[in-house]
Amino acid sequence: MFVDVDLPEPKAVGGGFLKKLFSKSQPAPPQQSPGQVALARVEAWQQKNTGWGWRAYRTRAGLRILATHDLFDPDGVVAQNVFDALGADPLYRQLCKVQKCYRARLTPKPWRCGVENLRVRWPWPDARVEARFKAWEKKYLSACGDFATCELIATSGNPQIHPEIQALIQVHDEATRAETQMELA
Repeated sequence: MFVDVDLPEPKAVGGGFLKKLFSKSQPAPPQQSPGQVALARVEAWQQKNTGWGWRAYRTRAGLRILATHDLFDPDGVVAQNVFDALGADPLYRQLCKVQKCYRARLTPKPWRCGVENLRVRWPWPDARVEARFKAWEKKYLSACGDFATCELIATSGNPQIHPEIQALIQVHDEATRAETQMELA
């Protein structure tokens, strides 16, 4: 079970000289970041469900959480309860339900690594469209080489990893460059 949690974009800090000069506010107490709040939800779930194991990854726009101890039906009650508890992205939830599978992007979104999107349909209507796609794909794959799709940030809970998930972790982490410390795209 992958859980996609989108986080809000960081807000610009500041307010300018005049705001600082005339502001009567006290310094705000330190608050948890949205990422820390999301990870705290995972920890709270894990504490209530001690048999669960997790891998948490940072993505460019949020978190990707992977349950590692067992397999789950993407349209099942357990998955829906976990999605609720962890604050899963509504569109992601809908895709899992409709497609009856979990999703995890293995390569960066093109525009995040400096390549514009290409809109073509497959099967190719003709050789010209196929050649256009192949030229774009070559450019995209070259640009992807400088980026990771996600970064492993934590593991928690049950250390026993389901055998099928162990194989998935290996493929996922290699394809996404999760342990390379590369810039996320």
